Amino acid sequence: MSSATYLSTASTRWDARLWGVLLTVSIVTALDALDGSMVGVALPAIQAEFGLSTNALQWVVSGYVLGFGGLLLLGGRTADLLGRRRVFLAAVSLFALASLFGGLVDDGTLLIVSRFVKGAAAAFTVPAALSIVTTTFREGPARNKAISIFAVFGASGYSAGLVFSGLLTELGWRWTFLLPAPLAAAVVVVAWKLIPAYRTEPSGGYDLPGALTGVGGSLLLVYGVVEAPETGWVAPRTLITFVVAVALLVAFVLIEKRTRNPLLRLGILRSGPLARANLGAALFFASFISVQFVVMLYFQRVLGWSPLQTALGFLPAAMIVAFGCPRVDPLIERVGTARAIFAGVVAHVLSYALFLRVDEHSGYVGSVLPSMILLGLGFALAFPSFNIQATAGIPDGEQGLAGGLVNTSLQVGGAIGLAVVTAVLTAAGDGASSTAALLRGWVPALVVVTGFTVAGLVVALVGLLARPRVTAPEPELESV
Repeated sequence: MSSATYLSTASTRWDARLWGVLLTVSIVTALDALDGSMVGVALPAIQAEFGLSTNALQWVVSGYVLGFGGLLLLGGRTADLLGRRRVFLAAVSLFALASLFGGLVDDGTLLIVSRFVKGAAAAFTVPAALSIVTTTFREGPARNKAISIFAVFGASGYSAGLVFSGLLTELGWRWTFLLPAPLAAAVVVVAWKLIPAYRTEPSGGYDLPGALTGVGGSLLLVYGVVEAPETGWVAPRTLITFVVAVALLVAFVLIEKRTRNPLLRLGILRSGPLARANLGAALFFASFISVQFVVMLYFQRVLGWSPLQTALGFLPAAMIVAFGCPRVDPLIERVGTARAIFAGVVAHVLSYALFLRVDEHSGYVGSVLPSMILLGLGFALAFPSFNIQATAGIPDGEQGLAGGLVNTSLQVGGAIGLAVVTAVLTAAGDGASSTAALLRGWVPALVVVTGFTVAGLVVALVGLLARPRVTAPEPELESV
């Protein structure tokens, strides 16, 4: 094996080329996150124009989640096999075209299709982008700094989407779809010039049975979770969906154990830090996405805020993330990812516990702002640490797979968490959407959110107490 070809040394002082590569792939991650959050405020206008039912309307959001969460693992492995640059350019190009298509359609079904295609494109873009970062920057301080910057673009993109959505919806909901198209197209041009074209040497054949069962099982699992609150968790259709999804995933595991060139090398899951990073990330995002949903409803229904005011209510947390994530890498380097994750999850437990005391008479500064500050601090500490821990010590030839795994954990965890919390919120409020019903469901929903985070705290504590193993260095593989 030839040694890996890194553009960076171990130093965190980089030239213009390195900064250009990092910022290019990070901007795409911000676009993916921005697109995921920006459509929410536009939903009422979309429903009014196309006459969609509530169930059909939620698929404007869920279609993106289905494509993203269901195809991430395949996207990550494809980047390893076909080349990160090639997959990145193709996926970003598809994302740009789907954005343009979604902003021009005149049919609700076609709009949902465009959302699924964008989610699928993001499923190939995100792991390819993360693996470009991890194979461009050497493991250690340089990579930790790069991943922290990469993470802040994703987090800031989501927060910026909330603000932009309020502004763009005033002009027309189609602008929330059209805005990412020219930005993604510009990234393709810049990435073509900046990202090196590494030589790809895939060994053996492709795991087609594993891809079919793995993707099919993942898609059905995400579909079942998204549909369950509407159709019922014990409805026959829901149960059949879950049974088929589990059967496909079991078949996937059996296939991966026997094939010579697996889509997912199961041995990668024997890494304790990697497994804890993925489980912890799933629980972390299950609570983080859910609390945003619940608090947004509180701002708009209880306090009567406009979409723009609601977005600005989250601005303190967003600003802490934007300024904090790029600056936590020296701390992570000094204390390690386990301690940083533990501190971040503790901050979120405290944030959610403080939200429990909020009612219709609570003021923003005295009651909500402390929780927002803790929310931002916790995310700035934990999110980059999860990404670093999930990819540390992984050979270059599997960095796309590791990136796909951690992003799958984030997306599936967020989808499951939001579905469960939505069901609890609706059940506690007797299915009504009034302010009184929301307040009845407020505490039960936040208790569930806090429960997810406490479970994540247990996982973080195990990582904190685990004794590090002394292992031989991984053999370095040639970057692809």
